[in-house]
Formats: sequence, C-alpha cells, structure tokens
Amino acid sequence: MADGGWYAFGVALFAAIGTFLFGFDTGIATTTIAHQSWIDYMDNPSKGLTGAVVAVYIAGEAVGALTQTALGDKLGRLRFMGMMCIFVTIGTVIQTASINIGMFLAGRVVAGFAVGGMVATVPIYLSEISDPRHRGLIGGISGCGIAFGTMMSNWVGYACSFAPYGPVQWRLPLGIQIPWGIIMFCGLFTFMPDSPRHLIRSGKVEQARNEFTKIRRDLHSDEVNQEFVLMVAQIEYEKEREITSYREIWQLFRSRVLVSVAVQTMTSLTGVNVIQYYQTILYKSLGIEPHTILALAAVYGTIAFVTNCLTTKFLTDQWGRRKMILAGLAGVVLIEIYSAVMQHVFQNTDNRVGKGFSILGIYLFVVTYYGMLNSTTWLYGAEVLPIALRSKVMGLAAASHFIVNVAVTEAGPSAFANIHENYYYVFVACSTFFLVIAWFYFPETKQKTLEEIAASFGDKVILPGEDAVDHAKPEARGVEVVG
Repeated sequence: MADGGWYAFGVALFAAIGTFLFGFDTGIATTTIAHQSWIDYMDNPSKGLTGAVVAVYIAGEAVGALTQTALGDKLGRLRFMGMMCIFVTIGTVIQTASINIGMFLAGRVVAGFAVGGMVATVPIYLSEISDPRHRGLIGGISGCGIAFGTMMSNWVGYACSFAPYGPVQWRLPLGIQIPWGIIMFCGLFTFMPDSPRHLIRSGKVEQARNEFTKIRRDLHSDEVNQEFVLMVAQIEYEKEREITSYREIWQLFRSRVLVSVAVQTMTSLTGVNVIQYYQTILYKSLGIEPHTILALAAVYGTIAFVTNCLTTKFLTDQWGRRKMILAGLAGVVLIEIYSAVMQHVFQNTDNRVGKGFSILGIYLFVVTYYGMLNSTTWLYGAEVLPIALRSKVMGLAAASHFIVNVAVTEAGPSAFANIHENYYYVFVACSTFFLVIAWFYFPETKQKTLEEIAASFGDKVILPGEDAVDHAKPEARGVEVVG
C-alpha cells in the first residue's frame, strides 16, 4: 500500500472508534445481564425488562440512524459524528452511574441513539475517502471496529467477573467506554480530513480539492487532477437531478435504494444479534457454569474480530462483495440448521461431547457472519448509493436494521424459553429469502470508484474524454451530459 493508502488506513482506524463504541456498548450488555451482581442490584428484573436492556438500545439506534438521515448532509460527516460523540459520552456516563433499572435503560437509549447515528455515518465517510483499489479494506475497517468492540466488551466483562461481588463487576466495564467518545471528538476537529465528495456537493470545491490531494497523496498531481475532475463532473451531473422528496428517490433510484436497505435488513434477520446477546442464556441452558459462560462469550468475540480482520484484508477487494454476501448467507443457513439440530438433540442430556458440538455451531456462525457479512455489508450499503442519497438512504437502511432487530431481539428470551432451538428456523427462512434476492439483484462493486458503481444500476457515468470542462474551476458552468 502506497503512502496515501497508509494515510487513509490510519484515518480509517481512528474513525472506527465510532463503530468500536457500537460494538462495545452492544456487546457489554451480554456480560452485564449475565452478572448475578447486576441482577441483584437491579432487583431481579423480569425477562421482559432483561429484553428491554437490549430492545430500548436498538430503538435508540434506529432513532439515531434516522437523525443521520435528516442531519447528516446538513452538518457534514465530521460535525455529525462529533455531535454523536457528545451523546455517546452522556449515555455511557448514565449507564455507569445507574442506581436503578429505569436509569440504566435511559442510558441505554441515549447511547443507542449515538452509536446508531455513528454506525450509519462511519461507513459513508470511509467509502468517500477511499481509493477504489483499497475501498474494501478501508471501508471494511468500520466492520472491524464493530467486531473489536464486541471482543473487548466480552473480555472486559469476563475479567471483571473475578472482581469482588458487587457493582464493580458491571460498572467498571461500562465506565471503560466513557473516554472514547471524548477522544474521537477531539480527533474529528483537529486532524481528520473531511469528505471531498460531500464538500463538492456543498459547493466547497477548492476545499474539496485540498482534502482530496491530502488523502490521495499516493497519486501524481496530474493523476489527482484527472480523478478529481471526473469526480466533480459526476457529482455535478447527479446534482442536476436534484432530489427533493422520497418519492423522487424511489422513482429515480429504486434499485439502489432497495439494495442498500435490503443488505441492512438482511443482517438483522440472520439472527446475529439474538445469538450474540443471548449466547449466555444458550450456554446456561447447556448446563455450563457462570465463569465458563463469560469465557465462551469472550472467545466468541475474539473469533469475530480475527475473522473480520482477515477477510477484510484478504477477500473484500480481491474476491468481491457480492461473492462474500452470497457465501455468508449460504453458510448462515447451513450452520443455523446444524445448531438447531445439535441443541435439540443434546440440550437436555448429560452428553458433554454433544454439548460441545452445540457450542461449535455458535462459533461456526460467528466465523461465517463476521468473516463474510459483517466485513462487507456496512460498506456495501453505502457504496451502492449516489452522493445525493448516501446520508438519506443509509440512515433509513441502518434504521431498518435496528427496527427489525428490536422485534427479533426483544422476542429472544421468550422465544428460547418457549420454542427453544426452533427460533433458529425463523432466521434460516429469512436468510434463504435474502440469498435469492442477493443472487439476482446485488451487483459487484469491487475496484470501482463510487461514481462508476452507478453503471451497475443503469445510471449515467461521466467517462474520460466525455466532458472536457474542468468543473473544479470557478468558471465551469454545469455538465454537458452525452447520451
């Protein structure tokens, strides 16, 4: 990777603090609700309230994603993420200081709001600053941030289980989140580059040129100018078809909107959040003791992070997004059938080997989901959209992900208590449906600029030599569209 690539890589790592917070605050609920000290302190909450710890958080995420839809373009990528940093700090402080279940749920809502807006914005930002040759790697770091947060939350929760019985067991893991929003806020307004594409769309062309030159320092000046001019031309062309309503979005970009929303809804209906949140309940149903349960959850998070990183580095740009999504969905279907069968056969027996095979199903799932889907879907949902719609639709897509998650996750404890492992078959059916949709309607995006992806959906793309006007210059007047 050239110098410019390493610079963008470093920027992406810092931006991934936003998705790390999403993964950590999501994952910390898994170990928090497993601590007997938390259960006793919160006065033995019912299954409904235990489910609400997860559900209200996801509801907050949905509101945060919709807020990104409304404000993302107006504030810009950096300022919007900065605002979310303030909210996530407030939310994590409230959770850490909670004295009852009501206060704890309030903190979950505020933190969920923040990370919902953040996780909808970070992939957009990374896709817009990436070299198309490395966009799978750079953009995929947002997914790695989620996986890293999940892993760290599980290990921190496990380590704190050895603390003396009491609130420290669960307050300390929650408190560890607090500094990261502050750190990210400081970085956003000191050294992080702004999105050149968003600046162009906002009419700040010269500022966009400066940011683009800084980000793409691997290119010679003539190459920078050529790529920048084509980028401006495409964005100016898309601005000529200015979107003023969601009705127009649907009429002009129906296929791209449906793909972006579908890929986010799809991830919820694989059952990943249900398995991740309630794996401790599943382990307990297999007769495993508390410390081992938390250790198994930590191993789950570690496998998620390692596989996510490996596939982001070696598959997303090389093998392609479409193939990874198809392979991931097919794998999820087979593994969830296997898991349902193993738990049905061994859950109520004393067969330790059989129970080991049941746990293996959960680990095979995490390898497949984080290796093939989590490393791809957040980036893919952003890169298939034109600049004019990227914030609006990505916010809706993320909200669809969270809203569906509210339903399937809130139902988790009751579903596992009543229909047991058969809950897996709901996700098998949904994943099979989306596998068919992906096969017929999800195009490949690897190695293409964000502007070139438009051609995959039949939209006009400005090609070299097609438009001789340098739209980056003040005297340029519009775009002459050929065809």
